Order: sequence, then structure tokens, then C-alpha cells
Amino acid sequence: MSEFWLISAPGDKTNLQAWERMNTVTSKSNLSSNSKFHIPDLKVGTLDALVGLSDELGKLDSFAESIIKKIAQYIGEVMEDSKDKVQENLLANGVDLISYLTRFEWDMAKYPIKQPLKNISEALTKQVTQIETDLKTRSAAYNNIKGNLQSLEKKTMGNLLTRTLADIVHKEDFVLNSEYLITLLVVVPKSSYIQWQKTYESLSDMVVPRSTKMIAEDAEGGLFTVTLFRKVMDDFKAKARENRFMVREFYYDEKELKYEKEELMKLASDKKQQYLMARMVAAFGTSMPKHLLLKNGFMVPTVSCGLLLAYKTEAWVLLCLSSQGPLLRWLKVNFSEAFVAWIHVKALRVFVESVLRYGLPVNFQAMLLQPNRKSVKRLRDVLNVVFKHLDEVAAASIMDPGVDIPGLQLSNQEYYPYVYFKIDLSLLD
Repeated sequence: MSEFWLISAPGDKTNLQAWERMNTVTSKSNLSSNSKFHIPDLKVGTLDALVGLSDELGKLDSFAESIIKKIAQYIGEVMEDSKDKVQENLLANGVDLISYLTRFEWDMAKYPIKQPLKNISEALTKQVTQIETDLKTRSAAYNNIKGNLQSLEKKTMGNLLTRTLADIVHKEDFVLNSEYLITLLVVVPKSSYIQWQKTYESLSDMVVPRSTKMIAEDAEGGLFTVTLFRKVMDDFKAKARENRFMVREFYYDEKELKYEKEELMKLASDKKQQYLMARMVAAFGTSMPKHLLLKNGFMVPTVSCGLLLAYKTEAWVLLCLSSQGPLLRWLKVNFSEAFVAWIHVKALRVFVESVLRYGLPVNFQAMLLQPNRKSVKRLRDVLNVVFKHLDEVAAASIMDPGVDIPGLQLSNQEYYPYVYFKIDLSLLD
């Protein structure tokens, strides 16, 4: 189960005994896996500041979680055919998410604890906001490339009536630079090939005899050239339609065709540069091959491309074509940054709520629980019994939903006798 409960209760002798009792019951009945969650001694500040910070951290918590999910889902989209490898690429500080969470340590370098809580919160907000801004910019650029490429690819995947002809036609197929003659392209159904050959010269006056040639064919029909005088072009098109021969609105322009080919190649190259690393991940997994060296965030070959290509595997060929896909690399790095920031936000929330709930001096114990999927309700009942002395009214309201907690507007927020926050690691759902 990828859901965790981050809870806290006072750290005095009586409540430490309650902790032990809770641990014994949950472990013996296999209700959850428990571990202590270490939060450093942070600066408390004033009560008013804590109350205001509590609201701000709630909003930051939701915001950070939404950004993490966006990045995770975007990694899945960029990795395309390697989606089965996505989860193993969602790392925080180089380890899997559950390991990071269960062994959480406050990052003293990034978030110094001697500064006020408000400053730490603002630093986290600034960090996550910047990641969101960069994500919007990078994803927009990638989606633009991908959209343009898909649009062009559709032209190459359609039938002869709709697809691009840039990769089919050649200069020698056409009569060019003539004041009087023009070459048209006609799509003829397979069942009408014989009829076309017999009738195309008589569809209108001034059709050049024996000027037709099939230059392409698909499952539905063939693409034929025919040369005629410009003055009868409209008449020829009308008669062709009556016989189910469809004239393509195409006029040979060498510069335009060259531009279309180059644009398709450029977009394909740009897109490949963005997610090339995904295919390498699929080939290598998460291990670093001996012929690769991580240098300044890039995987570079330690031997020549000639030697790498001798391996005759797709991965080595890809390595010689490009470094890591820049978008995927950015997504992985910033997923880690955002996730780490999010868990620090959770730690801040536990600290602030514990001080507000249990008072000063600061003395509480935080613990991380991973509920057994089949025992969620029973685990909640056990926690309620063990810690009901912390808030008898809240405990009663859990047992009887009809009991109101005076002066407390909960809206949709869950409230228990102990401090509680949920951490859901199902980021790809």
C-alpha cells in the first residue's frame, strides 16, 4: 500500500507508554508498519505566527503534491514505450520514495533550522513555484514539438488522397516550366486501373497520349500522373470525378517540398532529443554500464563510438547519437527536488500542528505508519482508543459522527485526537 500516515502525540512519559502500546498492538496484529519520523528542533515563534503558518502550509502542501503528480505523469508521457520503467525512475535524493520517506532526515543545508519557520516556508514555496514555472515552459515547448510532429506524421500515415506527397514525387514525374502543359496527379481505385488506362485520354480534349504513369500505390489504389493542356484542366477534373478518379490538388514546387522534408526531419530530431534517454533507460535499466561515465549530469561514453557501435545494440547506437534527453533529465532532477520539498512541508506541518495542539515546551513524537490495506479501519480504531485521552470530544465524534466539536470548523478536513497527515505515494494514478 502506497499510503502513509504521519502522526504525532505528546512525548511525555505517559504518551511514550501509549506509543509503545500502539506499536505492540499494530505490529502484533499486522495492522501497519511503523517507524519514527525525526523532526529537528525548529524555532517556534509566536502563537499568532503559528496559526497563520498552519493555513499557509496547508495550501503549500496541496500545491507541492499537485506539482509532483504533474511531473510524475509527464515523465510517463515522455518515456512513452518505456512506461513500465517510470516508477523506478521516480527517485528522491537517489533512492526510491518509500526509502526516502521512512528514513527521512531534515536537510540542514537547504533549510537551516535556526531561521524562523516563516522563512523556511517561504523558501519551500519559492522552490516549488519555480519548478512549476519551469515545468510549464518546458512542457509547452515539448508539446509544441510533439504536436507539430504528430500533425506531419499524420500526413505520412494517411492514404494517397490525404497524405503528403513530399517523399513520393520526383522532379522527373512532371512537365515543369511550360506555358501550355501541366501534369496532374490522380488517385485511382485499384478496381479501376484498367478503366483508367482505357479512358484517361478521352476524359477531355488535349490530353497527351500515353502520358500516364503510376508513381505510388497503397492498399486502396494508385497515384497516376497525366499530362494535358492547362486550358482543359478544369474540364478534365470534372470528368475524372464523374468516373471516381480523384485529382489531387498538388503542384510541384521543389522549394516547398524540400522545406516540408526538412521540417519533418527537424521535428523528429527535436522530439527524439527530448525523450531519447527514456529508450536508454529501457535498454540499460537503472544501472550504469561500464562504458558510461556520469559527467556534469550527462552520460558520456568512455570509449569511441566506433567501439560502442560494435556492440550492435540499440542502446549503444543511441548513446552515440545523443546525450540524455534534456526534458527527461530535467523532469527527473526536479521531481526529486519537489518531492524532497514536499516531505519537508509535511514535517513542518506536523511540527506546527503539534505545537498548537500540545503546547509549549515543544515535546512530541512523530511517527510514520504504513497501514495494511485490509486493516485501515481497525488501525484507525486502535489509534483512537490509544490516544483518545488527548481529545475526548474528537475521539467521541469519530465513534459517533453526530457529535460536534464545539468551535471547530472542519469542512472536509480529517480531525483526530492526534496530529495526522496523509502521504499518498500513488503519484501515477
